[in-house]
Amino acid sequence: MKVFFSTILFFCCILIAQAQLKIASWNIENMGRTKSTEEIAFMAAQLKDFDVVAIQEVVAGYGGPQAIAKLNDALNRTGSKWSYVLSDPTKSDPYSKERYAFLFKTAAVKLEGKPHLDSFYAEEIEREPFMATFCYQDEMVTLVSLHAIPKSKQPETELKYLKFFPKNYPDDRLVFLGDFNCPQSHTVFRPLKTMGFQQALVNQKTSLKRKCTTTCLANEYDNFFIQKDIVLKSVGVIRFYESFTDFSEAHYISDHIPIWIEIEL
Repeated sequence: MKVFFSTILFFCCILIAQAQLKIASWNIENMGRTKSTEEIAFMAAQLKDFDVVAIQEVVAGYGGPQAIAKLNDALNRTGSKWSYVLSDPTKSDPYSKERYAFLFKTAAVKLEGKPHLDSFYAEEIEREPFMATFCYQDEMVTLVSLHAIPKSKQPETELKYLKFFPKNYPDDRLVFLGDFNCPQSHTVFRPLKTMGFQQALVNQKTSLKRKCTTTCLANEYDNFFIQKDIVLKSVGVIRFYESFTDFSEAHYISDHIPIWIEIEL
């Protein structure tokens, strides 16, 4: 009997040690008062199995915070307790000003410190990244959520500053995530890769075309860049548009698909 319980304890310890943190990132187009209750419930159904969710493109003015609160409430209805943090509006001009949000399962992670918009490059990065540190099984990870300027405005001119974040935040274990409006193969990411950061997605398009013909996805924009001491276990995307018989209806949800990773710290 003693051997039996020792064996059970051994396998339980293995399961705990191998538990993985599941993180999703989603640029939800104009996340604000235009989103209906049904659309927000649909979003929650796509996101409910993750531990932490980063949202970009939250409307800065009236409607944005309310939409995130509604999404948090919808996630709470899926069987787990969720909480969220919302950024201040970015310091960009009124036409590109936005907020960011993190939603998280309170039983899976604990928020450490106060999330904040990066202050080092608030002038150089139009929508300065939103940073939050989470504790997962006594290990810390800092998520850096970014929505870069559009391709037409050359996002590499601001993405080049990401290489300085490890020096500016030397005590943080970093994961960059979000909509970079730039493929991971671009040379602007070479300094991060040289430092040991690993891109999660390769040759994976994440933005929706206006019309779905032979393919529905247009550009390789969304991704994760993961610090070298973090183990990437799995990665994927959610093709939520496949739930719609009319592709145009999928655009009411967003023009990007969610991306996700599972990591071990």
